[in-house]
Amino acid sequence: MSLEVENPGGDESANRLSLKRHDSLFGDAEKVSGGKYHGSEGSWARTLHLAFQSVGIIYGDIGTSPLYVYSSTFPDGIKYNDDLLGVLSLIIYTLIIIPMLKYVFIVLYANDNGDGGTFALYSLISRYAKIRMIPNQQAEDAMVSNYSIEVPNSQLRRAQWFKQKLESSKVAKIVLFTLTILGTSMVMGDGTLTPAISVLSAVSGIREKAPSLTQTEVVWISVAILFMLFSVQRFGTDKVGYTFAPVISLWFLLIAGIGMYNLVVHDIGVLRAFNPWYIVQYFKRNGKDGWVSLGGIILCVTGTEGMFADLGHFNIRAVQISFNGILFPSVVLCYIGQAAYLRKFPENVGDTFYRSIPGPLFWPTFVVAILAAIIASQAMLSGAFAILSKALSLGCLPRVQVIHTSKKYEGQVYIPEVNFMMGLASIIVTIAFRTTTSIGNAYGICVVTTFSITTHLVTVVMLLIWKKHIIFVLLFYVVFCCIELIYLSSILSKARPGHPTSVPSADQEDTISALHLPVHVDQAPANPTRGTGREVPLPAGWPKGAPDVPVCGKVRIQ
Repeated sequence: MSLEVENPGGDESANRLSLKRHDSLFGDAEKVSGGKYHGSEGSWARTLHLAFQSVGIIYGDIGTSPLYVYSSTFPDGIKYNDDLLGVLSLIIYTLIIIPMLKYVFIVLYANDNGDGGTFALYSLISRYAKIRMIPNQQAEDAMVSNYSIEVPNSQLRRAQWFKQKLESSKVAKIVLFTLTILGTSMVMGDGTLTPAISVLSAVSGIREKAPSLTQTEVVWISVAILFMLFSVQRFGTDKVGYTFAPVISLWFLLIAGIGMYNLVVHDIGVLRAFNPWYIVQYFKRNGKDGWVSLGGIILCVTGTEGMFADLGHFNIRAVQISFNGILFPSVVLCYIGQAAYLRKFPENVGDTFYRSIPGPLFWPTFVVAILAAIIASQAMLSGAFAILSKALSLGCLPRVQVIHTSKKYEGQVYIPEVNFMMGLASIIVTIAFRTTTSIGNAYGICVVTTFSITTHLVTVVMLLIWKKHIIFVLLFYVVFCCIELIYLSSILSKARPGHPTSVPSADQEDTISALHLPVHVDQAPANPTRGTGREVPLPAGWPKGAPDVPVCGKVRIQ
């Protein structure tokens, strides 16, 4: 092991001081090669292998957003032709700012040993500050002030001050834990609503060629597809990923090609939308209506949080390669092509995607769209399994069965009880509300709330763990909080009484966690004298050699 001491102000020769340990424990530790988690980068062959799988697991949701973004943004039709340039510009820069800049290049690095999601952030923070609401930290951990040796500087002093404030404030601990639970609840709500809205929107396209088909028949077709989707989850991410990745890759190839065709044939001038000045003109021209339309535009980034939550199934480099090399250019070309089509046929904005498909490609694209919509649900389902698995390991939820579906990778898990509840809820929502517009606002609220919670938790990571300069931290926090607040206010302005929301899902998990936590605190056989030479006997029947804190979940390898 090498401990490095950084000396930013000193001469270059004194910048690093290596302290080697040669004890037997270190020698044994270096021989351990077992735990393969996806956060470790590994070889390029393995990274490309994971990047291919990630296409099928992570990007189905955000990749199928072109099915409904323009129709959701212009529910009352297009008033001015130039509004298309403003909306397209907003879509492009929303994709750049939130998924690319925030998540791919910043948030993914705030992982906990390769795991992503809100509970991974909470776990990461709690290893640097004693903020957990459950007594699962050992006595020797209290002596750890840092995990590296650093020369005192302003960032380190600020981090230590911030750590002291967190540890001494019960309110701060409760707020952080509540945000974590709420974020997890929103991901579960997203995992429930994503299948309903994605499958319904794709299946509804068949009425373009078969207008005699009733909405009731569309709903029951969707229910059958949802049943099959939740049934295959038990096979695991590894097998599902190999099945889904070729389909989503074909989907991206199709939408990119159709987008390029529409751009060349209809109006290549929409490329002017890369100039953000059209956003300013759009808001000047439309005022409050332009602000309200943001509730539809935000749907272009649905599924982004799943990219972080699913990190435990893959690794950072794999996600970065697949996002920047496949997803981003494909969906941007698709949105550009749809805008070019609508410049010539603005009356078709209600069903832009299917109307813009060239005739011979309609049925092949429709079939792939159905498959892609099914796969779109996989991102949030995998993310929900990963986040809840982390929550169980922290003792924040009741014990359930956790199945590790891969013998090679630790992060690939499946939780049967959660799969059943989310599948049942998704089918009920589909039958009860029948159309995508009925659940669109709840979907947006769920997505943006999760974005905001992640922003707050990552800001804590920047201050406490990364020790970034205060200007960089403030820039990150202010920019993303303002953007997310604007989008959230737009969505809330469209909410009407009687619409379904993901709040019931959030309330249910919050209630379960609130009821379980005191019981777990009382029953957890924490051993406060561990490491002091005195051992407190564990409860009768507790396995010898077992950890002091019970693992909340039955685990088996499939």
